[in-house]
Amino acid sequence: MEQQRLVITPAPHLKSGESVGKAMRDTMIALVPVTLVAVYFFKAYAIFLIVVCMGTAALTEIAFRRFKHQPHRLRDGSALLTGLFVALCYSATTAWWKGALATFIAVGVAKELMGGLGWNRFNPALFGRVAMILLGPWFVDIGTEFMRWNVNFGPVDVMTHATPLAMLHQGLEMPAVGSLFLGFPGGAMGEVSPLALLIGGGYLLYRGHINWRIPGSILCTVFVLAAITGQNPFLHLVTGGLMLGAFFMATDWVTSPITEKGKVVFGVAIGVLIVVFRIGLAPTEGVAFSILIMNAFVPTIEKMTRRLPFSEPRKTAARHITLPESNI
Repeated sequence: MEQQRLVITPAPHLKSGESVGKAMRDTMIALVPVTLVAVYFFKAYAIFLIVVCMGTAALTEIAFRRFKHQPHRLRDGSALLTGLFVALCYSATTAWWKGALATFIAVGVAKELMGGLGWNRFNPALFGRVAMILLGPWFVDIGTEFMRWNVNFGPVDVMTHATPLAMLHQGLEMPAVGSLFLGFPGGAMGEVSPLALLIGGGYLLYRGHINWRIPGSILCTVFVLAAITGQNPFLHLVTGGLMLGAFFMATDWVTSPITEKGKVVFGVAIGVLIVVFRIGLAPTEGVAFSILIMNAFVPTIEKMTRRLPFSEPRKTAARHITLPESNI
């Protein structure tokens, strides 16, 4: 008799007919609009940083999986997508070595050292970006050493003063909401056009790769709390990495809850933290820190919002049934 094996694999578990590779390709397609806007504004600087980060991601995965005596999985596109995400988390004129180091940490540490695809507790791209912020003072000497290797593609139209989010935090005069929504060359490349991100997020919703509950609860929470605190809620929606985080980072299949109630709790908590960071603390990378903090609580959220098995209520009810006394 032929023996059959039960193959158990880690998340993400996709529907029949889908694959991790297809999902990753769809996510890259969803990022095409905002990537094109970034290239329009920043020209060769944007292209160069994206190539550096995606190339570093591929080389890092090959090196780490060879070290673990495992074949690389470049075909599924997860490493390349992580590299693209890291690039979009930086401004186009960021030193290339910072993007490369952030990508190395994202793919090598947050992804491969935590077990590979499906086992990481934190969003890899955000982990790499935040790690570079926290470890920044350690890389001062590296920056000086690599200064001679900086590239110069000529002049580019970038903001030389505070980013829109920093201007909002400082109470300065802001550009028009419509201008910020359509496209504005300030901050990270993934922040230049909320409209482009909404188009990409809508595509992912249409393809069924993400659930509306997480981005919807994040955006609604930020909007309501910003209005309650006397801020302009529309400016909060179109500044910083809110759209990128809500539709592309917080909805990561591995690092977000799988229960419907859990997704709402997860999104609301992220929205609350974002407002706390933006109003009460330093606004820079508040979205990244908020998502990473809530990534750590995903197992607890899933446990609290899990659907009880059908047999469990019956067992509970059975304890309260009083049997009639026997006449024997």
